[in-house]
Amino acid sequence: MKKEAMLYKKLDEKRVDCFLCSHRCRIAEGKFGICGVRQNQEGALYSLVYGEIIAAHVDPIEKKPLYHFLPGSSSYSIAAIGCNFRCEFCQNWQISQARKDRWERAAGDHIEPAEVVKEAGKNGCSSISYTYTEPTIFFEMACDTARLARESGLKNVFVTNGFMTREALDTIEPYLDAANVDLKSFSDDFYKKVCGGRLQPVLETIRLMKKKNIWVEVTTLVIPGKNDSEKELAEIASFLAETGKDIPWHISRFYPNYEMTSVPPTDVPVLRLAAEIGREKGLNYIYLGNVSEGLDTKCHSCGETIIRRAYMGVEEMMIADGKCPKCHTSVPGVWK
Repeated sequence: MKKEAMLYKKLDEKRVDCFLCSHRCRIAEGKFGICGVRQNQEGALYSLVYGEIIAAHVDPIEKKPLYHFLPGSSSYSIAAIGCNFRCEFCQNWQISQARKDRWERAAGDHIEPAEVVKEAGKNGCSSISYTYTEPTIFFEMACDTARLARESGLKNVFVTNGFMTREALDTIEPYLDAANVDLKSFSDDFYKKVCGGRLQPVLETIRLMKKKNIWVEVTTLVIPGKNDSEKELAEIASFLAETGKDIPWHISRFYPNYEMTSVPPTDVPVLRLAAEIGREKGLNYIYLGNVSEGLDTKCHSCGETIIRRAYMGVEEMMIADGKCPKCHTSVPGVWK
């Protein structure tokens, strides 16, 4: 289903400027943006994936991953096809790299925003997550759903590459409660060659989310030989510590996928080293991903374990009223 896009400007000669993401595509009549799902039709820009949900699942919030946001709760998770990045290591490439200019049929089941909210409530979810692909690419659907979700008492979560514009973040801000942002590297060259993007807009998004009091956590997938040097890991940790020492940093293990099948999995000691670097830079909450260790939340003041986790789930929750039960230090996050 097509719907006139948000965040664009009409130009002469039936061209349009899209300012949804930081590519800021200028699109000629009949052409698509880099995302492959927004098309200029007769001088007006349209989203072609409104309501076309390619994936809908009930997930633990820890899968996003979010560890300081309603831990132990479920999140109704949806996606449409398309992405504004071309990451060579994408784990959801079958849907993220699908494009409407090559896909004539409906890309998923048609579901209206009200139906998404209804399904979330029916399944006992505390939030709706816009995830699996880049949520800004189905921004119109996400915005309409998020408004209704907020009215129904549900929280809203973006799992994002962070390449949105300030205009996009300002638009979704009233309804967005939390986000996990992929900080894929601290090298602009990596972003350009491996992802088809740029670093600086991602850094700006993380800073702005923090300033807007949107609860933000950050994930870095550590890829052997690509972004795993001590120097780069230290740069990422330093940036996060400068932005906010309480931002949880998820350091995830890479497994071969998509166009990086010849790259070996990350050695677990590299993840441990990254965590140690993060602690040295002053980060209070560091977690390991895609492994069975480094999952628990410990009080940054006394070191007491306050949330014990199994893989993508909570085993035991000792935190009470957002405080450590031992030393009563407040633990940053959004708690029940």
